Amino acid sequence: MTAQTVPVDPFDLVIFGGTGDLALRKLLPGLLHRYADGQIPEDSSIIGVARDKQSDEDYRRKVGETLLRGIGDNEALKEKLPAFLQKLGYHALDATRDDGWEQFAEQLKAQGDRIRVFYLSTSPNLFVAICDKLRAHGLNGGQARVVIEKPIGRDSASAAVINDAVGSAFAESQIFRIDHYLGKETVQNLLALRFANILFEPLWNANHIDHVQITVAETVGLEKRATYYDTSGALRDMVQNHLLQLLCMVAMEPPAALQADAVRDEKLKVLRSLRPITADDAAQLTVRGQYRAGASAGCAVPGYLDELGRPDSRTETFVALKAEVDNWRWAGVPFYLRTGKRLPERVSEIVIAFKQIPHSIFEHSAGPVMGNKLVLRLQPDEGVKLWLMIKDPGPGGLRLQHVPLDMSFAEAFGVHQPEAYERLLMDVVRGNPTLFMRRDEVEAAWKWIDPILAAWENLRETPKPYTAGSWGPSAAVALVERDGRTWHEDTV
Repeated sequence: MTAQTVPVDPFDLVIFGGTGDLALRKLLPGLLHRYADGQIPEDSSIIGVARDKQSDEDYRRKVGETLLRGIGDNEALKEKLPAFLQKLGYHALDATRDDGWEQFAEQLKAQGDRIRVFYLSTSPNLFVAICDKLRAHGLNGGQARVVIEKPIGRDSASAAVINDAVGSAFAESQIFRIDHYLGKETVQNLLALRFANILFEPLWNANHIDHVQITVAETVGLEKRATYYDTSGALRDMVQNHLLQLLCMVAMEPPAALQADAVRDEKLKVLRSLRPITADDAAQLTVRGQYRAGASAGCAVPGYLDELGRPDSRTETFVALKAEVDNWRWAGVPFYLRTGKRLPERVSEIVIAFKQIPHSIFEHSAGPVMGNKLVLRLQPDEGVKLWLMIKDPGPGGLRLQHVPLDMSFAEAFGVHQPEAYERLLMDVVRGNPTLFMRRDEVEAAWKWIDPILAAWENLRETPKPYTAGSWGPSAAVALVERDGRTWHEDTV
């Protein structure tokens, strides 16, 4: 059955930071795909906003060149590109000054009362100023929506400042705190696997699951994010949002219905059930790492300190930790989380490791009986693998093999799977906040992260070094192996 593409209502999308990396690499390519699939109405408009002075035509030319490089040999997209570019406009604005805002507001209001999406693809220190300007010029009413990117603050206190400021300009129902991992096909398929199949849900608890692993690995280093990353680090940049959101999707109770607040209520319960990691146990339950010179994709790469140009930085580029959810469903089941830069491969996956069978009837010569695993791959090749024990085909006695039932979304459905940003942008236009974070979720996540940050500060330890192209410090291996477990490796 072919997926149906349902058009959204006409809208105006304003991208603050419209000349930045996120806009050019993710947002605008995603919008081109949605337009090519017929989901964006012809009378919609997309406006890039930045401080640079340039004309609409200059902006279209720059965006067009960038999109053309990304399209490659896709003739269908090439055909749609000229019409898509005509939907683009540009406005030069400085969020810290008043110049040009009145004219900008008049231009938008001339379109009438229709859906207006303001995407804040900027540094978080501009969120407050931009929202103040939107409110002052009356652009926050009607069907207006605002999208804010992570990081939402550096800790609970700074997140509250941002949330208060954005909340003073927009109602909570208008605010979409985006985490693009929640827009990935596999994450949503986790809901379908659990709640649309009787096979899994009865087993989804501490009686049958031994542990859970969540890995988000990157091969890249700092790229163009040195200034931001060195003041953030892997815990703030990845764990506080992406990894905790994935943990919530795995551990949440069945919601009463697939409605925004019902889903987010259950995720919030998980965050509030996380056992605190404090100064007393941070050294045993967490690992901080920082990459040194090594090799990535067959090429020599510098270490973090060399790449940064600061020999004294204590910012972590790798985090592994052991989390526990203190409730009836998950009591005693560890959740091992890890994320890092300059790791051997780019991969994001969730591994549900089931317990061993209570007794093996097979002779020793048949080989070991391995525990079943459900592996959900978020990237690069989205899909699901269910690892099972089967008999090795052929004569000569019974031999057991641990092999996966493998479903690749690309192979199974044979169609372009929308990128996460494509789906989430259209959800904003529809006003569907299910896959976005509510304020209390952000606050609960920071409440769990803050004590870890404080514990690290008190320990005053430098991050453990690891060679670029490896799977992080040896302490990350020890974190799971002292519990008698190992990190999952996909050998098929």
